[in-house]
Amino acid sequence: MAKIVECVPNISEGRNSDIVEACLEPIRQTEGVKLLDYSSDADHNRTVITYAGTPEGCVDAAFGLAQKASELIDLTKHEGGHPRMGAVDVIPFVPVSGVKMDDCAELARTLGARMWEELKVPVFLYEQAASKPTRRNLANVRKGEFEGMAEKMKDAKWAPDFGENAPHPTAGVTAVGARTFLVAYNINLNTDNLKVGKKIVKCIREAKGGLVSIKAMALMLEDRNQVQISMNLTSPFDTPMYRVFELVRLEAARYAVDIVGSEVVGLVPLEALVKSIDYYLRFEGFKSNQIIEMALFGD
Repeated sequence: MAKIVECVPNISEGRNSDIVEACLEPIRQTEGVKLLDYSSDADHNRTVITYAGTPEGCVDAAFGLAQKASELIDLTKHEGGHPRMGAVDVIPFVPVSGVKMDDCAELARTLGARMWEELKVPVFLYEQAASKPTRRNLANVRKGEFEGMAEKMKDAKWAPDFGENAPHPTAGVTAVGARTFLVAYNINLNTDNLKVGKKIVKCIREAKGGLVSIKAMALMLEDRNQVQISMNLTSPFDTPMYRVFELVRLEAARYAVDIVGSEVVGLVPLEALVKSIDYYLRFEGFKSNQIIEMALFGD
């Protein structure tokens, strides 16, 4: 079985296409990996990148991306709706085939050491690569963002896993980790009232007693004058998209607000979509191999 890893770096640039393209180039040029998708968002001022390939190739591509991003992205001049602490904010490795989660955690440690040694960008390890339980949750690591990171890192308990106790002056710090498949899922509402969005977020986030494995925030889409509920579904098979959609719709109705649309950022496992199709169409006994492309090309 071929060893295949997925990597999903997020960079803190979603407006300047020249910078985004320059950061993608090292991935395109790395042997043994394939760029699968990238999605830039101007309101978030962030780009989500997905590529896959050999374990070694994925590490090399991630380093090349980090090197270029640290040269071109200056967080002292960055603003956007999405929380961030680094020019490359996060780099997760995901096992696909022939590798285990522990293997991806080792890739994270290899990359983290290299980023500090060669780029002087401090690195925190998170999720399945975390060195401490308090660092498993990315939100805990990122808390304070770039502007508050220098003060945060003075505390010995927030010393980075690789590097000195201070962020890079313009590239900040990066979280590097290992995790399972994640779906980045956004729902847009027909309101410009951000308070309504924040109330909905409190109802759906796992941290507030909502749905399991849901991380969420509310922000304004300035170009559309709409509130967006921006989410990460960290276990999309346990908490499927249709359940999230319906709970957001239910809570929004309390404020006479409707959903105008939703979107997936980056790639999504087919089974995550099939679960939602199955729910809304009330299929009986439907299987994913009934999808013609799966029958032709699936395993």
